[in-house]
Amino acid sequence: MSVMTLGCLGEVIGYAGRVILNDNPWDSIGFQIQICCLIIAPSFFAAAVYLTLKHIVLTFGPEHSRLVPNWYTRIFIGCDVFSLILQGAGGGLAASAEEQSLKDHGSNLMLAGIVWQVFTLIVFAALAGDFVLRVSRARSNLPLAASELLRSTKFQMFSAGLVTAYLTITIRCIYRIAELAGGWKNEIMQNEVEFIVLEGVVLVIAVLCQTAFHPGYCFPPMQMKNGVAPKGITGLKDTSDPEMRLQSV
Repeated sequence: MSVMTLGCLGEVIGYAGRVILNDNPWDSIGFQIQICCLIIAPSFFAAAVYLTLKHIVLTFGPEHSRLVPNWYTRIFIGCDVFSLILQGAGGGLAASAEEQSLKDHGSNLMLAGIVWQVFTLIVFAALAGDFVLRVSRARSNLPLAASELLRSTKFQMFSAGLVTAYLTITIRCIYRIAELAGGWKNEIMQNEVEFIVLEGVVLVIAVLCQTAFHPGYCFPPMQMKNGVAPKGITGLKDTSDPEMRLQSV
């Protein structure tokens, strides 16, 4: 929830900067706000997607995963933070630089950060897809609670929302690569309609999917702490079992 809040806050502040620019296209404060916030904010939405895979693996069986569950969080959140640093540094440099050469360096840093983010998203999808394939092959051997969860409408909505959020975030990142790769005066960067659709609308869809199909409602295992489910939730795998705990660290 906290990463989604930070992402939404960044988007709101970023578009406030664009409103400032609407009144005065040469306003340096508005330019700095929108460049830094809008380039960084989607990384938090991506982090929210990454955080779910560990819990999905723990629920349906770490034995089907190529990685120990906690490593999904460590690897992908670590990659996301690195991307965030590159994009933040690049955005700050591009927004504050007066010389065109420094602006270009900032743009290149932002581009590197987004390229790294897309690479991370692709690797994430490959590992998640591999896990889903392995679980589907072992579907008949899944624990009863996991099988029931897999068939539940709530979890299916959660899964559909998660995939949609992943795809829209990826589309946005690919668009940003094309936008930044052409430099500050290229046609893509100057097309406002494309920006609103491929930067704004797709992220609205991602946030709506991640909010409407919130794991707290649709995927109860994410509420488990120290292997114990919250009050009123039963039938989940007990991760307090020493063997399971060993797999999750």
